[in-house]
Amino acid sequence: MKAELQKEHEWLARFLGTWTVEMDGPPSSDQPAHPAWTETVRSLEGAWIVGEARGSMPDGRQSTTVTTLGFDSAKGRYVGTFIGSMMTHMWVYEGTVDASGEVLELDTDGPTFDGSGGTAKYKDSHQFVNEDYRILRWRALQPDGEWREFMVAHYRRKS
Repeated sequence: MKAELQKEHEWLARFLGTWTVEMDGPPSSDQPAHPAWTETVRSLEGAWIVGEARGSMPDGRQSTTVTTLGFDSAKGRYVGTFIGSMMTHMWVYEGTVDASGEVLELDTDGPTFDGSGGTAKYKDSHQFVNEDYRILRWRALQPDGEWREFMVAHYRRKS
């Protein structure tokens, strides 16, 4: 099977390189910002990107995360996964780039943060402000139907 790469695969090349990542907690939180992380994103022959990030959690523990993103030609959608050493859940994503061509919106389901054992709907949006600066926003669907942002990460390209 040979992958026929499309313009959507080329769009993912914007993620390639090494990035400094600074994360903020919830907008209304008194929590301090997380220490800076470093993410390195590489390509798998143009079909997929793989990002590995390393940094410290707010409690000082070192953590590693791995993100995969690609474009599923059969579905006509971007797909991906996220895993982290600080959790046991694998997040599975599916989404699209918005009309501006600058924001990749990804939908996923995962565990709630309230300890109930339930699941919730989440949206991750990767916004390219320019080629060397992007913002990742995490939002969760609330019981009232509103999406609440709970974390923001600022990525600045190092190389």
